[in-house]
Amino acid sequence: MVKDSKFIFVTGGVASGLGKGITAASLGRLFKSRGLKVVLQKLDPYVNVDPGTMNPFEHGEVFVLDDGAETDLDLGHYERFLDSDLHRSSNFTTGAVYSAVIAKERRGDYLGKTVQVIPHITDEIKERVRSLADTEQADLVIVEIGGTVGDIESLPFLEAIRQLRNEVGRENCAFVHVSLMPFIGPSGELKTKPTQHSVKELRSLGLQPDAIVCRTDRPIGRNLKEKISLLCDVPMSGVISAMDVESIYEVPLILHKEGLDDEVARHLGIEATPDLSEWEALVDRVHAAQEPVRVAVVGKYVDLRDAYLSVMEALRHGGFHHGANVEIDWVTSDDLGGQATEDALGSADGILVPGGFGVRGVEGKVAAVRFARERKIPFLGICLGLQVAVVEFARNVCGLEGANSAEFDPATPHPVIDLLPEQKNVTDMGASMRLGAQACHIEPGTLAAKAYGEEVVYERHRHRFEVNPAYHETLTGCGMIVSGSSQKGRLAEIIELPDHPFFVAGQFHPELRSRPTDPHPLFRDFVAAAVAQRRSRAELPIAAVR
Repeated sequence: MVKDSKFIFVTGGVASGLGKGITAASLGRLFKSRGLKVVLQKLDPYVNVDPGTMNPFEHGEVFVLDDGAETDLDLGHYERFLDSDLHRSSNFTTGAVYSAVIAKERRGDYLGKTVQVIPHITDEIKERVRSLADTEQADLVIVEIGGTVGDIESLPFLEAIRQLRNEVGRENCAFVHVSLMPFIGPSGELKTKPTQHSVKELRSLGLQPDAIVCRTDRPIGRNLKEKISLLCDVPMSGVISAMDVESIYEVPLILHKEGLDDEVARHLGIEATPDLSEWEALVDRVHAAQEPVRVAVVGKYVDLRDAYLSVMEALRHGGFHHGANVEIDWVTSDDLGGQATEDALGSADGILVPGGFGVRGVEGKVAAVRFARERKIPFLGICLGLQVAVVEFARNVCGLEGANSAEFDPATPHPVIDLLPEQKNVTDMGASMRLGAQACHIEPGTLAAKAYGEEVVYERHRHRFEVNPAYHETLTGCGMIVSGSSQKGRLAEIIELPDHPFFVAGQFHPELRSRPTDPHPLFRDFVAAAVAQRRSRAELPIAAVR
């Protein structure tokens, strides 16, 4: 472990979904702005080895890293706020910990010992936290503990960080607890009791918070801060009001104004002062992005926005760049077809079809692609979005009746989308897809070349099926352009159509690389095309929107 590494552990209480991930990411940004080398880590208490086999309705999106790790969606917040790439050791689960300990037991590493939660499981957890500090030579490691204090699944993690505090020294370890302060309408009061009980539970496990981030929908008065300070044994300066805000990118500035990073810095003996000018400029752009532009996102998980979290953020990043306020219309692909397609998509300035798995809703996505192609509406396809775009083009332009993906119709006469040979004998479902950053060679003179401005780019993948190489010649002969490819042209990475304002699709997930201060080129140019579409509909002058 690096001699001077310090640790901040972020826990949550009362309810899930309060914003622990945003709080951890915001702390990372605030301390990075002080010139520190900051790394973030998420510990998830579920028994899955990783979220790769979990339904988006259960877990939200899977955030894939460059090294192919399938991780929790909070790592997306970490990368976006820190503006840095993470790796697989930045996220681990109960399942991964137990798998490692059991493997060691089978090898005989614990020969003669009875393997127990304490010390073997907790030692494995501590080793993974320490190893990240070592590998990254970090000044500060910020660790978010998933779940809610009181959950049985989280107990080994909480015990591990209690032990770690004693091992690294109290002065090198800080605890930040995120809790809910609900407003009770009939009585017109904010209530502190849930936070009191949550902190009591935390203290019963041997953990005393150094700061409490109180999530509310309105300001917390001094009297309530005094009450929490007294009953939870936290200094007044450590009771932080974290109100709901319009944009998550305001949160670092709100927490800084409340003094959270100053309080933690005092505890850890960090003297450097922050320079938040870059982040303040970003928030100014967020507030200045006012021109409305409507983008229809056609998906099968639209009832759960977390399934498309990075897509939402990437669209917003494109909007910040162009001064546009991207309004997302969530369209359930199951409902499309015939007049329903016109009703749902007719007013859209842009249409985006994101990734997904399974046959449900696929024909609705095909209908959305055809609508975008024929009506000349800017279109961006992501992963499955590329595949349904190829299916639609093969059927309706190339005349390949019955063309489909072998994933959805194994008996299709034209499997324009199919498994690669190396995927056909896969038996384990976990971590066996084409994952992580892969090279993509860009064709000169294309929309992709204009967007990227580079000959070779690296994009993150998560899929099994590809455009069938046997149909490349047929598709390109009918007018489709393969503007990005990998493995010497074997795999189609990006496709686009000429004579269209913007029709581009990627086999990868560009949203995973987008940052609020540096939007992904495809999202940036897609939003630009949508803005131009809106202006042309309004019969306004179309200025350069790049």
